[in-house]
Amino acid sequence: MKIGLDIMGGDFAPQATILGAIAAHKALSAGQQLVLIGDKDLAVQLLHENNFDPGHFEFHHTTEVIGMAEHPAKAVINKPGSSISAGFKLLKEGAIQAFSSAGNSGAMLVGAMFSVKTIPGILRPAITSFIPKLNGGLGIIVDVGANADCKPEFLLQFGALGALFSKNVYGVKDPKVALMNIGEEDEKGNMLCQAAFPLMKENQLFNFVGNVEGRDLFSDIADVYVCDGFTGNVVLKLAESFYEAVHAKGIKDEFFERFNYETYGGSPILGVNAPVVVGHGISTPEAIKNMILLSKNMVESLLVDKIRLAFQ
Repeated sequence: MKIGLDIMGGDFAPQATILGAIAAHKALSAGQQLVLIGDKDLAVQLLHENNFDPGHFEFHHTTEVIGMAEHPAKAVINKPGSSISAGFKLLKEGAIQAFSSAGNSGAMLVGAMFSVKTIPGILRPAITSFIPKLNGGLGIIVDVGANADCKPEFLLQFGALGALFSKNVYGVKDPKVALMNIGEEDEKGNMLCQAAFPLMKENQLFNFVGNVEGRDLFSDIADVYVCDGFTGNVVLKLAESFYEAVHAKGIKDEFFERFNYETYGGSPILGVNAPVVVGHGISTPEAIKNMILLSKNMVESLLVDKIRLAFQ
């Protein structure tokens, strides 16, 4: 297995990505290889400074970078030699089996759709993130930003994607899927939710448990929470602020510690033909390490093959 890492992506790259790669290498098993994509000379220098043998890694050299503020589609097209574009080229050719980056998230989404493309039958790929539960478990929310405007059919598919991810990567036996709404009753919500609800209720792809409200997010009511990307991104950013708020107040609490984005590493793009993980722009070495390990778990679980089979 070869896992590609964009070492130029993120606010603290390449220092954070190189340190994260070192930590991930120590956690990987024999036969699992990291391919560092970016400025090789700079990477080798940083590895030597940290007394780590560059021979542990493969390199794909490129010095061009897609900036965080660049237009995603234009940047992918106009910068074919960038670390993100090079990573997707390697992924498309099968030279790597997964690709992750803490760089421009829009470019990662566009790059995935342009290169390995969307799995046949899937209308829109979705980005998922993680929500800690009060009982110690882990919930998943889909979508958190890829699709700000959705059709009912998108939400139906997000439920299926989230359930497959929860079952195959995190081992939840029969994931409970819920629709994020402003009330629990079947008829609640805006036009999107009212149209999506019957589709999800009648589906045979996953275990639908109905509508849930925002207050249910950290409970055991569901394992997968489905919403449009606009709503999901607001929820995600609010959840991230909990961790910052409790730390600012000097509060030490195990539950709120699990809101730390570093623990999860990144957000998978579900629905494309290869494992792709997007990291937070402020990713630390710990977050980079966990992003790489999440990519590894997605490859090992054969998640993409199982999604492809479910949508045939």
